[in-house]
Amino acid sequence: MIKQLLFVGAGSAMGGILRFLVSKGFSQLALTNFPIATLTINFVGSFFIGLFYAINAKQTWINPNGLLFLTTGICGGFTTFSTFSYENLQLLKSGQPLQAFIYILGSIVLGLLGVFLGAKL
Repeated sequence: MIKQLLFVGAGSAMGGILRFLVSKGFSQLALTNFPIATLTINFVGSFFIGLFYAINAKQTWINPNGLLFLTTGICGGFTTFSTFSYENLQLLKSGQPLQAFIYILGSIVLGLLGVFLGAKL
């Protein structure tokens, strides 16, 4: 159990760092106030979690600890559901219900699409 916690913790740290860097990169572009960074991060994370599980289901190239590191760790640390929830609350509070709806729908559709594409690849 301790070994598994270390794999998840190390992966989560890496995923969180990657999320921070991607968010910073998007914020420097500052094209819109729409939370495109979080939307992109959630799609990419969903894609890779689908890819890792599909690879493991067919080839078992990834040992159980490696899969835990990649999925629960890196992908879990990288994706941003809590940020997503907060950003939607901010959109609603600022009187932008249409933006919030588009963001919620886009996140769900792109998340499912990412997992599907990752699994198919």
